[in-house]
Amino acid sequence: MPDISGLYLTVHGRVQGVYFRAFVESEAEALGLAGYARNLPDGRSVEVYAEGDREALQKLLVKCRQGPPGARVERVEEEWKETSLGMGSFEIRY
Repeated sequence: MPDISGLYLTVHGRVQGVYFRAFVESEAEALGLAGYARNLPDGRSVEVYAEGDREALQKLLVKCRQGPPGARVERVEEEWKETSLGMGSFEIRY
């Protein structure tokens, strides 16, 4: 039985305007995760929430620490949560 969790991330650095949200969406979908990614108003960070299998979430965390080409991730704040799998898919929010 999979270990289902939720993972909330705030990714700081040069992560806006470099396709970071699309990168996260692609990685999350490949891992079978649901959730969202959105730019934060500070212009230097992206909020990511994903839920699903904990092992898949760990893999997404590693990808978010790297980012896509063109991004420069300076730091990632992470918070693990219990979840009820309320999200149906992964989306980019505006």
